[in-house]
Amino acid sequence: MDRVRLLRDKKAGSSFSQKPLSWCLLKIHKNSVRMDIKIEATDHSRIGTVNFDNLEFGRTFSDHMLEMIWKNGSWSDPVIRPYGPIEFTPALNVLHYGQEIFEGMKAYYVDEHRIHLFRPDLHHARFTRSCQRLCMPEISYETFLSGLEALLRLDHAWIPKQRGRALYIRPVMFASEEFIAAVESSRYNFYFITCPVAAYYKEGFNPVSLTTTDTFVRAVRGGTGEAKTGGNYAAGFLPAKKAREKGYSQILWLDAIEKKYVEEVGTMNIFFKIDGTLVTPELSGSVLNGITRRSVIDLAQDRGLTVEERKISIDEVFDAADEGRLEEVFGSGTAAVISPVKEIHHNGRSIKIGDGKAGEFSLDLFDTISDIQYGQDSDPYGWTHEITL
Repeated sequence: MDRVRLLRDKKAGSSFSQKPLSWCLLKIHKNSVRMDIKIEATDHSRIGTVNFDNLEFGRTFSDHMLEMIWKNGSWSDPVIRPYGPIEFTPALNVLHYGQEIFEGMKAYYVDEHRIHLFRPDLHHARFTRSCQRLCMPEISYETFLSGLEALLRLDHAWIPKQRGRALYIRPVMFASEEFIAAVESSRYNFYFITCPVAAYYKEGFNPVSLTTTDTFVRAVRGGTGEAKTGGNYAAGFLPAKKAREKGYSQILWLDAIEKKYVEEVGTMNIFFKIDGTLVTPELSGSVLNGITRRSVIDLAQDRGLTVEERKISIDEVFDAADEGRLEEVFGSGTAAVISPVKEIHHNGRSIKIGDGKAGEFSLDLFDTISDIQYGQDSDPYGWTHEITL
């Protein structure tokens, strides 16, 4: 792949500084396909106003964003411009019918010359499946990855250098036709936006507490549960709020039909280590196909553990705890990586896991995945995509 790179200045004490540009064109050639990325760089970076020692997840956004528009049956060339408001009217289709999808990724600082993405191919594949489920236009992996690389090269000074922090990447697409009708849109907007983040949960790596609900459900087979679309999350806000009011971190969702089988947590997949076997709910169509979930399964199998992707009832979990066979419980996801669970509440009963401390296996997984993401250990699986600066 040939590139025309942005000019950059080097300043003492800083790994990178942008040379102000009104616009620049990045040309990408691959397999005889040409794509132009127009770059309109800001003259006034906001990075100097950010306290990187006190980051709140999802509150601070980097200098630039990437935009593409789908209309007349094709995508426009990507444009990278200063992050800021976009203009729309109250008739915007997504506001009425919710045709919207997103992804969650991270960029990790390795050194002043390299950054890592973690399994971007799987993130793109899941984004594509979400496109298909929500009847939205797909984006090629070449366009997805090349646009993201260009944006990260421009804004890589925003990537926190401390381990445990990263630059969160949010690809998002929504219906943008001015048309109030319950049909798929003919126009869509796509964006990459990024923000420097610390830990997702206020507990950090410390164990969290979960509770079930017998009133609400998250998704059903045949619905949109396996797609990353905003409606899945909005429907969970009320039960999650009620859970927090009772002192729990998140909802542990049960299946929508029998309200018996464990499915996932509000923001992560869930694992149970029972008698040395790792059990996680099967991908039934109502459970999100997590990228970190897949990585945990691969690592567990390499460590000689039997992994079972199957139905697991909440009663089985409580019975295993009562019999002393429940060794560890933890969640997995891009935001938190691994999140140990110390307590599960269900129908007036609570079980405690691991004396309220993170388990040995959870800690091993967290350290192993983090070491690979930050380039502090070898990557025998080929999970990282390296971007040179």
